[in-house]
Amino acid sequence: MRLTKYYLPILKENPAEAQIASHRLMLRAGMIRQASAGIYSWLPMGFKVLRRLENIVHEEQQRAGHLPMLMPTLQSADLWKESGRYEDYGKEMLRISDRHGRDMLYGPTNEELITDIFRNSVGSYKDLPLTLYHIQWKFRDEVRPRFGVMRGREFLMKDGYNFDLTKEDALHAYNRHFVSYLRTYERMGLKAIPMRADGGPIGGDYTHEFLVLADTGESDVFYDSTVTDLTFGDREIDFSDRAGLQAIYDEWTKPYARTDETHDDALFSEVPEAQRRQSKGIEVGQIFYFGTKYSEPMNAVVVDDSGQRVPVHMGSHGIGVSRLVGALIEANHDENGIIWPEGVAPFKVGIVNLKQGDTDADAACEGLYKGLTAKGLDPIYDDREERAGAKFATMDLIGCPWRITVGPRGLKNGVVELTSRRTGESEEMSPEAALDRVAQIYAGV
Repeated sequence: MRLTKYYLPILKENPAEAQIASHRLMLRAGMIRQASAGIYSWLPMGFKVLRRLENIVHEEQQRAGHLPMLMPTLQSADLWKESGRYEDYGKEMLRISDRHGRDMLYGPTNEELITDIFRNSVGSYKDLPLTLYHIQWKFRDEVRPRFGVMRGREFLMKDGYNFDLTKEDALHAYNRHFVSYLRTYERMGLKAIPMRADGGPIGGDYTHEFLVLADTGESDVFYDSTVTDLTFGDREIDFSDRAGLQAIYDEWTKPYARTDETHDDALFSEVPEAQRRQSKGIEVGQIFYFGTKYSEPMNAVVVDDSGQRVPVHMGSHGIGVSRLVGALIEANHDENGIIWPEGVAPFKVGIVNLKQGDTDADAACEGLYKGLTAKGLDPIYDDREERAGAKFATMDLIGCPWRITVGPRGLKNGVVELTSRRTGESEEMSPEAALDRVAQIYAGV
């Protein structure tokens, strides 16, 4: 990617309507543009980040044994009337009629539709367990959409649904999602804390939200600080190991961590005072086990090993993929712009040519561009006829984790400058050494 040929409509001034850092920076960096209240177009760089996150979610879901599919955005209201949720869901659901007068809705979630798919194709316990998921655009008619993609009306979401014969089997699926979600967030460079939460309109006896700590979060959270020290690192996970997954679940849920909706002052007071924390959090995912809440009224049953017809036990599990973009920026920015974690950066390296048109500088930048591309490191090359300060400002704003600066003066000494966006530290080295260093950095990502 070369900036002279890339669509990156940067704004120099802070948009008046943007109240939080992620909204402000996504608009300024040319990632999104508002189409109408709470609805955004994703421009090339924003779309690139969105796809990176989506790929990580897909990889971790399939690592856990879950099967991808795709359901439609428009659903028949009849299924929701059958489950009893059509009237209960409220005004957030966009209800419409087609040309034949049939009641339809723009799906805010898919429990009814996936249950209908299941009941029409699965009839035996031998076909269980089964977990299906998709990543799809959804719509919820928020009364006050705000904060950009953090509280929009249209959003990209991964929602998955498990079908199991027994409660014990379904709770194993719950743990599977619990662990896969933690792995997903960690790969993105996020510290997401699982917190006991309220089931809301989806319902369920077991539910955890995953929250990223941020001053701009909408949820008040209370937690034991020891939970922020937990990490997976290189730990191997066997998703078929029930005892192993339960042990990880127990490890991560032992420290107190709750949203304001389920907060218990008495339990929180038992946490050592030095470890008690109160903060704000951004919800980036939630998992539910709700048993037979949907399978009983919608007759989603299987024949068990004794020949009896029994309703399946279900759960649903969501990750807000588009919201994650905003959460990542809230957790990774400074006064100059975004600071992308290496695993999700739209461009892994930025190349800045300090003197466009200089034969040596142009040749060195071309060599770096080709070398980085050959290593799969997806560079962005600022080849504009701009002053150096403007080029540095652009790289800081769009958040490239690493920048290679090339100029005639340095090349006379055989060096370029490699700079870390996060620390601001720079080091001079040969172009070949810069290529090798960046490749080493990303080898473990």
